[in-house]
Amino acid sequence: MAKVLLGFMGSGKSTIARGLDPDFVDMDAMLEERLGMSIARFFEEKGEAAFRQVESEVLDDLLKTDQVVSTGGGVVISLRNRVLLKQNADNIYLKAGFETLYQRISADKDNQRPLFLKNSKEDLAAIFKERQAWYEEVASKVIDVSKLSPEEIIEELR
Repeated sequence: MAKVLLGFMGSGKSTIARGLDPDFVDMDAMLEERLGMSIARFFEEKGEAAFRQVESEVLDDLLKTDQVVSTGGGVVISLRNRVLLKQNADNIYLKAGFETLYQRISADKDNQRPLFLKNSKEDLAAIFKERQAWYEEVASKVIDVSKLSPEEIIEELR
């Protein structure tokens, strides 16, 4: 069964996935490979509905493996994806408060996220609030990552 890391941007999904398994699958990277372009460009050219369809196909494929998977923060938006996750994976929600995540995202100059760049803090807070319920809905395990180091989180998950 796949071990799937869920959470809002800045929660540490990729960092924790890499620590659990150096050969983890970065779902966003896999999506960009399948799309043949960046996710942002695909969104602009084809729209969100087309993206979510491909995202569901990739997720379905990944859930048939025993790999550690780092998802994009929006994977839970789709009801189909939430059903797939609930039925087929060990889902770990890396949870933190909005202010903590906002500070992390703001400080991360190496990874400028389109959702962060295109939305106000208030809009991001609303997106966070909506997604939080979905993360909790599908989570097999919830870990509060606000005050834990990546090493401590990885240790807890081993």
